[in-house]
Amino acid sequence: MENSLKEKYAVWLEKAVADPDLLPELQAMAGDEAKIEDAFYKDLEFGTAGLRGVIGAGTNRMNVYIVARASQGLSNYVINHFAPEQRSIAISYDSRIKSDVFAKIAAEVFAANGIKAYIYPRLMPVPCVSYATRYLRCAAGIMVTASHNPSKYNGYKVYGADGCQMTSEAANEVLGEIEKLDLFTDSKRIAFEEGLRDGRIAWIPEEVYTAFVEEVKKQSVAGDAPIDKNVAIVYTPLNGAGLKPVLRTLQETGYTNITVVKEQEQPDGNFPTCPYPNPEIHEAMALGMEYAAKYNADLLLATDPDSDRVGIAVKDKEGDYQLLSGNQTGMLLTDYICARRTENGTMPKEPVVIKTIVTTDMVEQIASRYGVRTVNVLTGFKYIGEQIGLLEKQGKADSYIFGFEESYGYLSGSYVRDKDAVDAAFLICEMFCYYKTRGISLLEKLDELYKIHGYCLNTLYSYQFEGAAGFTKMKEIMKDFQTAGITEFGGRKVETLLDYNTGIDGLPKENVLKFLLEDHGSVVVRPSGTEPKLKTYITVSAQDKAAAEVIEKKIVEDLKKRIKG
Repeated sequence: MENSLKEKYAVWLEKAVADPDLLPELQAMAGDEAKIEDAFYKDLEFGTAGLRGVIGAGTNRMNVYIVARASQGLSNYVINHFAPEQRSIAISYDSRIKSDVFAKIAAEVFAANGIKAYIYPRLMPVPCVSYATRYLRCAAGIMVTASHNPSKYNGYKVYGADGCQMTSEAANEVLGEIEKLDLFTDSKRIAFEEGLRDGRIAWIPEEVYTAFVEEVKKQSVAGDAPIDKNVAIVYTPLNGAGLKPVLRTLQETGYTNITVVKEQEQPDGNFPTCPYPNPEIHEAMALGMEYAAKYNADLLLATDPDSDRVGIAVKDKEGDYQLLSGNQTGMLLTDYICARRTENGTMPKEPVVIKTIVTTDMVEQIASRYGVRTVNVLTGFKYIGEQIGLLEKQGKADSYIFGFEESYGYLSGSYVRDKDAVDAAFLICEMFCYYKTRGISLLEKLDELYKIHGYCLNTLYSYQFEGAAGFTKMKEIMKDFQTAGITEFGGRKVETLLDYNTGIDGLPKENVLKFLLEDHGSVVVRPSGTEPKLKTYITVSAQDKAAAEVIEKKIVEDLKKRIKG
């Protein structure tokens, strides 16, 4: 082990006394070089997604010192760019371990720097902090969350004044400010209660939350069409922040037959019944599926801990529950919004749907049928938010009608600039009831879209690479994909390699490779920006599902060989 790591460890043993949980952990590392290396081999990276890491002691961990330093760096950025009267920051947090602690520490740092800290009095989802940042005209916002990661993680998302996650340029500037700071001595703080007393810290008023709910309710596209809302809904917030805003929105709009999964109802950062609280993962949905069967539900909804993603399940013809992918739900919502707005006469003059490059290309076909333009952006909802901002600057904010990414993130309005599971849950329920009233299931509607546009199979496979060695291995694998001159995957010829490292179509440079295959297929390879994972996205077009699955299996086998060696 390098002497520098030993020195870092020794400093932490001496100085990390503010959090009583850290010292025992540090002492337990003594003599374990692998643990010390993993905790200290790098600083937890600050990027456009802010911070995300395992909770614990060390520079590569989420803890009070890392949060305080990030908050001081963000404070310096705000002071550099905003006049004194404009300096305020909105704060929210979810149910994760230490989320409330980290949120209050951030407020203490902001307040000590002369920046008004607005903080929600209880946990709130991602879209609520994006909304509060805009509503209160703050210079920035933060959300303490690790989204859908396992319970050992926490994070710190940063938003700009527009309510969108920070751009690369702004994030790099904040990072520059952070890197100037000593971890133990350079962060200013005042006591939280002192800040409340003298007004430097304030609770975000209830009117902001109510205004957010009202904006979500405005996203209805049903118009005057009759809808029977008496459907049986099972909902699980996966022990996260979605419970109150989702239930309030649905109940206020006429959905009253809702059963909440009791074991996952209350906030709990340990996620005892779903160790990986991600609606993309079947295991996270398992208990909800049991409830759906028990109560004969028409629809199952699940939101992740920070309630920016939503997954669903519906009954098939045999009465079994089928989970829909993020792409499938997104396609259905795209078509529903376009169809209803066209019929209602509420479609704007130059309508736009925005999706990420790893999201199914079938969206473009669906949108073009209604005369709607599709804009492709890099992976990450911040890029969708950025495009909404550009439309707004052109006086065309109303042109935006929908945006989504395949990882279960959706947004139908410009009132916030991040994915919104409250909005998505509301629209999914409306869409479900609209079709059910007309004797159509969502699966039947999906089949109809496939008949019109051709069958398209989209799958995602993730490969875990933990620690310093894993980080190095991922870099090597990406280099291999980039330089190996790959000519085919699973017998499908590679027609074009799009290397987003070089910057394509005016998009920022990013470590993403997209192989365009013959017959409208593709393979995308990218390291996750928030987890120690390499992600592969496969698209196969074929005459039917069975044929697509055969081709997809061959492609997966090729990818595994190349990744695992």
